[in-house]
Amino acid sequence: MLRKLWLRKPIILAALLAVLLILPLAAYAAPAAKPFPDPAVDESAATAKSPETVVFAGGCFWGIQAVFEHVKGVKRATAGYSGGTLKNPSYEQVSTGRTGHAESVEVVYDPSKVTFGQLLKVFFSVAHNPTELNRQGPDDGTQYRSAIFYETPEQEHIAHAYVDQLTQAHTFSHPIVTQIVPFKAFYHAEDYHQDYLVKHPDNPYIVINDLPKIANLKHEYPSLYKG
Repeated sequence: MLRKLWLRKPIILAALLAVLLILPLAAYAAPAAKPFPDPAVDESAATAKSPETVVFAGGCFWGIQAVFEHVKGVKRATAGYSGGTLKNPSYEQVSTGRTGHAESVEVVYDPSKVTFGQLLKVFFSVAHNPTELNRQGPDDGTQYRSAIFYETPEQEHIAHAYVDQLTQAHTFSHPIVTQIVPFKAFYHAEDYHQDYLVKHPDNPYIVINDLPKIANLKHEYPSLYKG
């Protein structure tokens, strides 16, 4: 896994950075061919402020967590693991690809400020590339798959409807491979993974793969962006 090289083998950072910098940035971005549509099916903005929760998986959780922490109405975004069978897995166990877990982010949001459909739009257009199967950018393995772990029938309906809408509109040049599956459990990742982008903004992996997502969110959706 390329990310481990950033963490454990600093002597080769310069060489890897040189190679990655000559790659087109588009290789790490969702290749939308048309303006990204709003969800045609969405929940109504709630009047009550009771928080709701959804878990997203879309590659390395460092970038996914950072993106949603910059979305207005999101109260908390936590890096962790979901979708597998092993209870309380460690990062090392998940990284083997044998636990069934995906690196995931639990998003707790205020539905009176941001709708589930708006979160989906950010997820599909900014946070990751939903057309990459069992990989994301430089990382590969089932632990980097694209998935939505819904917690309510309404979330399931909205997610399926939006994927159908994006597919029919040919928004992407390749099929969407995002799994839409019921939520079962979420396990918090180790402390050193939490807010990794905030703590290590100069990490080459973060600079190349994740900071552009934050910039894109701010540029494309200024009304949803919070600093």
